[in-house]
Amino acid sequence: MIDLLIGKIDKLNNPTVVGLDPQYEMIPRYIREKQLERHGKTLKAVGEMFYEFNRSLIDALCDIVPAVKPQIAMYERYGLDGIEAYLKTIAYAREKGMFVIGDIKRGDIASTAAAYAGHIGGVDVEGVHFDPWKEDAVTINPYLGYDGIKPFREICEKQGKMLFILVKTSNPSSSELQDVMTDDGRILYERTGDLVADWGEGLVGKYGYSRIGAVVGATNKAQGEALRHRLPHTFFLVPGYGAQGASGRDIGGFFDTDGRGCIVNSSRGIIAAYKKSDRFGEADFASAAREAALSMKKDITENIF
Repeated sequence: MIDLLIGKIDKLNNPTVVGLDPQYEMIPRYIREKQLERHGKTLKAVGEMFYEFNRSLIDALCDIVPAVKPQIAMYERYGLDGIEAYLKTIAYAREKGMFVIGDIKRGDIASTAAAYAGHIGGVDVEGVHFDPWKEDAVTINPYLGYDGIKPFREICEKQGKMLFILVKTSNPSSSELQDVMTDDGRILYERTGDLVADWGEGLVGKYGYSRIGAVVGATNKAQGEALRHRLPHTFFLVPGYGAQGASGRDIGGFFDTDGRGCIVNSSRGIIAAYKKSDRFGEADFASAAREAALSMKKDITENIF
């Protein structure tokens, strides 16, 4: 999957991913009113709002953006109807040729970790295999150590799927844990990054990157640049661009000398762009998203080298 992802990025010359993280207030009023009229004040109505919103965004972005990253929590909060919207969103994105990163941030051990790994590995029922989630990659939390990683890694090895493991995140309070100095003289996020590199050995593709990647926040410029040198075979998923304050100038050093090595995420800055636009009303929310995505592409690609 890492070679597939890099191939899509190269084809579109666009190392970005759009986070499909809808919130009720983001949905244009005309979509909300339509679905409320059809389904009443129900969770079903919200699920259908989210899917209609996402489908229009995917249609507007699929020829310029290589990947989407739906955050499962935004859907789970609405129960089964939200999960249905999540699944339909993934299916539609894949139909349009987009790479899908399921932002699930799971982390547990033993049989629970193996069950969570079904997100990328699927499940067998009496010898029949099912892949209900259809994600190409997922995000996971490494706090429990390799016990929580092993089931996911085994699937990456057998099925070619991909992981992005939290290393240095973009939120301000990440330093409370991630910047603690360990007994061996490494900062905790450095030690975590080294573990990610170790876990990714043997899974390196033709472009020199492993199927085990790292989440490295765009708001951590110096740390991200240092991690690129430290982890030459680890592909980065980079949140924190746009709404969280980072720009292309902050992340140019996260890329390698060939202009590869990262995919940069923006969520609100793309999908809710119409709310801050003087040119686009809510009926043109998808056009506003497309313009914002093109602006993001330009900002990042101009700052890679």
